[in-house]
Amino acid sequence: MRYRNLIITALAAVAAPLPALAHPHIFAEARLEVIAGDDGMISELRNVWRFDEMFSSSVLLDFDKNTDLKLDEQELAELGETMRTSLADFHYFTTITVDGANVGVQKPDAIHVSYDEGQILVFFAVKPEKPMPAKGKLTFGVYDPSMYTAIDFPTDKDLVAEGKALAACKHQVVRPDPDEIISQNSATLTEAFFNDPTGNDMTKLFATRLEVTC
Repeated sequence: MRYRNLIITALAAVAAPLPALAHPHIFAEARLEVIAGDDGMISELRNVWRFDEMFSSSVLLDFDKNTDLKLDEQELAELGETMRTSLADFHYFTTITVDGANVGVQKPDAIHVSYDEGQILVFFAVKPEKPMPAKGKLTFGVYDPSMYTAIDFPTDKDLVAEGKALAACKHQVVRPDPDEIISQNSATLTEAFFNDPTGNDMTKLFATRLEVTC
């Protein structure tokens, strides 16, 4: 219950019981734009998340302080700042690798939120925590390491790479088959889940991602 309450208010928590990990309770459709600057470096990752109506209704109840059944500008700003603070421990659900090595992200300047036709929409950009040239094999994805939130990209066109430095690179959207991953990694995944029930690095095997080879 504690995990659910914090997810509703911040999309992040650390106390989920193990059974919840394998079954998402929150669903979001996403778009990810990987941007390279004119200097050949990855400058930022732009995110758009649209959450399901049930979760969005729960957020409305929590943040509608004046009980007018809508989220005004101040309430949306409070929600965005809550998410900006709380999602830091989860790297804003963002995964980046360079030749297999993980790269963290900086805290975004702001997370912008809107409430449109009964759904919460979230907009923000994150930057790699260290200079990242568009060289080698790069991967970019968005996933909840606890697997409590299912983040889906409806089409391959929702993962895009932009900028001259990335134009000549090979781009591929990878959509892993969960059954195949479980079959190939069952022993490791079982151990990982029991050792760290709040989520762990192994869960990114399930994440849809953009692979860029330069």
